[in-house]
Amino acid sequence: MKLDRANKAFVTAEDYVLEDQGGGVSRKILAYGDALMQVEVHFEEGAIGAMHSHPHSQLTYVLEGEFEFTIDGVKQIVKKGDTLYKTPNVVHGCVCLKKGVLLDTFNPYREDFLK
Repeated sequence: MKLDRANKAFVTAEDYVLEDQGGGVSRKILAYGDALMQVEVHFEEGAIGAMHSHPHSQLTYVLEGEFEFTIDGVKQIVKKGDTLYKTPNVVHGCVCLKKGVLLDTFNPYREDFLK
């Protein structure tokens, strides 16, 4: 799915589509350009963000809820207002402890999310 939001200065809420990823996880791809992408990820309680890695730098801001994150083998519980930094290729994942929403920022953009 190629989105028409690349490099747009303004992306409004009407432009977003909440896409079901399965297992209680959904995401909205927000604004993006070649060097940067923001994605909102919604989790139902008990949903799992599988352990994975990718070549992108990633910041995650917890908008709502509570999560147990594992980053490079270290586990920590995070909640609304907390921020996480994941270096390129580090293995990470999470379990949603209380229904929540994450705001992920990637550098460069996640081309795989647009297919």
